[in-house]
Amino acid sequence: MRNWIVRWIASAVALLIVTHVVPGIHIKNDVQTVLIVVVALGAVNMFIRPLIMFFVWPINCLTFGLLGFCINVLLFWLVGSIQPDRFKVDSPLAALIGSVAMGVLSGLINMLLKDRGDRDDR
Repeated sequence: MRNWIVRWIASAVALLIVTHVVPGIHIKNDVQTVLIVVVALGAVNMFIRPLIMFFVWPINCLTFGLLGFCINVLLFWLVGSIQPDRFKVDSPLAALIGSVAMGVLSGLINMLLKDRGDRDDR
């Protein structure tokens, strides 16, 4: 948790990469907009996603987690529809590809930016 600013910037870089690679996802290219969108994605994943997952957990168990994957796509699309003049997701397919790419890139970057407190000193 010590490196939250570095991880926030890393998520912003991952978002910029996703918007340049995935067709159908557009973002206004200024630093303020990118950071606001990253905060919005983080807030949605921190507050709204757990609430939704709480209510749909039986269906999520029956679908072996596939519903959770669909919820991630819908929330990515939701953030894209909040401010379409700054960040826009054109289609559900773009939201699917963008959310998967954002998850993979963020996971890779967070793996590389491991906290000093997370090391195993065994």
